[in-house]
Amino acid sequence: MGSAKKTSSAERKARIEEMRRAERARERRNSVLTITLSAVIVAALGVGGYFLISQADDDKESGKAGDAKAVAKFTTTADGERVWDAKKLGRTHVGGKVNYPVTPPVGGNHNQVWMNCNGDVYTKEIPNENAVHSLEHGAVWVTYNDQAKPADLKKLEAKVKKTPYSLMSPVKKQKDPILLSAWGHQRVVKDAADKQIDTFFSTYVQGKQTPEPGAACTNGLGQ
Repeated sequence: MGSAKKTSSAERKARIEEMRRAERARERRNSVLTITLSAVIVAALGVGGYFLISQADDDKESGKAGDAKAVAKFTTTADGERVWDAKKLGRTHVGGKVNYPVTPPVGGNHNQVWMNCNGDVYTKEIPNENAVHSLEHGAVWVTYNDQAKPADLKKLEAKVKKTPYSLMSPVKKQKDPILLSAWGHQRVVKDAADKQIDTFFSTYVQGKQTPEPGAACTNGLGQ
């Protein structure tokens, strides 16, 4: 009887110890699962956060390129010059196209590379985003469409070529034959003999409206 009791007691202890080992094993597994699950959750949150931030950045980028309302609003002086509030024109560097509501644009968010504007005359259309950067540097941009007279263009081309911080290019979609643009300013001129041309150049080439006076007009984008 005594031997049987000892055997029974030993078996019971063995079972208890086995149960304890099993319990410890379950605890270890649960601990590993908890840690693994936590890591997965953290990783998922991180990835989700990344996409949220990325999406926010994309939205922000779209917003940068969409300062259309500010660019669309302007006043007109007594002598016909259109003037925008320079403080409301975006100046953020963005990639890709910008939806400018004014053709050609007079300011707003733009490409980080300026168009060469050291008296440069372009025979083909140039990217608005680069030309706007030139305006930010204090350049005057002469633009024309197919209705402009060749004789007027020849005279304007000569003026631009001898004027640092100016550039000239065709813009087929503009409504008027000849336009002069500076940062926040634009004027329609009748022809190359229009006296307002000299006034516009003397006022706005590196004028007070320039957001970045003295910034380069060379070593940018050419054609």
